[in-house]
Amino acid sequence: MFAQSPVPDGAEVELIASGFEFVEGPVWSDDIGLLFSDMNGNKIYNWTEEDSISVFLNPSDNSNGLTYDLEGNLIMNQTGLRRVARLDSNGTQTSLADMYQSKKLNSPNDLTVKSDGAIFFTDPNFNIPPGQQQELPYQGIFRISPYGELQLLDSTLTLPNGICFSPDESKLYVNDSQARIIYVWDVVDDSTIANKKEFASISPRGYADGMKIDSSGNVFCAGPLGIWIFAPDGTFLDTILVPINPSNCNWGDADRKTLYITAGSNVYKIRLAPITKVKDKGYLPGDYKLYQNYPNPFNPTTKIKFTVASNSSMQESRVIKLKVYDILGNEVATLVNEEKPAGNYEVEFSSTSGTASSGKSHILPSGIYLYQLIAGDFTQTKKLVLLK
Repeated sequence: MFAQSPVPDGAEVELIASGFEFVEGPVWSDDIGLLFSDMNGNKIYNWTEEDSISVFLNPSDNSNGLTYDLEGNLIMNQTGLRRVARLDSNGTQTSLADMYQSKKLNSPNDLTVKSDGAIFFTDPNFNIPPGQQQELPYQGIFRISPYGELQLLDSTLTLPNGICFSPDESKLYVNDSQARIIYVWDVVDDSTIANKKEFASISPRGYADGMKIDSSGNVFCAGPLGIWIFAPDGTFLDTILVPINPSNCNWGDADRKTLYITAGSNVYKIRLAPITKVKDKGYLPGDYKLYQNYPNPFNPTTKIKFTVASNSSMQESRVIKLKVYDILGNEVATLVNEEKPAGNYEVEFSSTSGTASSGKSHILPSGIYLYQLIAGDFTQTKKLVLLK
């Protein structure tokens, strides 16, 4: 059975705000809309569809990740003060954690709140303010208990960054940013983590960053080229392409089916919808359709399935073209270019399928590629990822 992407066909990111210095930590509230940090601009901004952009907090002490506690108070990772802080409704800021064993935290980065009120956060060292020194000899994953006790959970990652729970909170996901590896732990007694395992990895150069999870357990991780999506078993599903490498993402709108994305100086959104499963009725297809390749990511080969329609309204052309392009739009392979009767088809694509300018086959580099099915006026495009 092929894993399916939660991204609707044709969905693309929409730019909703720009002109900031470096944005991070999007978080949604039905009462006030979207909040996000401008780390370098030292502000937190508020965005709504009706009123666009306004300043929510100035200065923010270079806030990074944002979330809400169970009482609706804003929780901020403030890199300028190297602390996790709470912003109460009356405007008072309270430090929740800034020292561990008499040493300053490094640079609290991303965070998530558990249903019992505990705050889990990552503490890498890449945003320590200029002129200050690292005091802890590691980069940790920490927990602030509902009673305010600070607890070190793990110190084995080089640069722990994005963090999120599985929907039932039985597992904790954290990525090691520069290594671009997502790890998963079992959550034990709601307070510790154990049985660290590699969950998934991201191949292009760059960094893994903020992460969120949907109600189905799919992990959405900001990384090179866009938001990488992995199924609960770690299978790669899709990448939401973003014009600038994103830093973080979060769910918003009343139904929580819009993904808000921070990236460089811009903020984007993309509308996502649940997958509708269609039963195989056992007869010739009424529509052309291109399916997600499997396996994906792949190396050295992957299979691509497609259907050719039997619907008489789509009979003007039986010439079927299936081509593969690199991310810049350069054609790297033609897999199908011929007339085909209605039916279901499967072709294999290999990492050595690329065609060089000389016309000879060559080995393709790792990265994201696009494959496109063309049949008369019908066109459908999907993404595949080659890992080496």
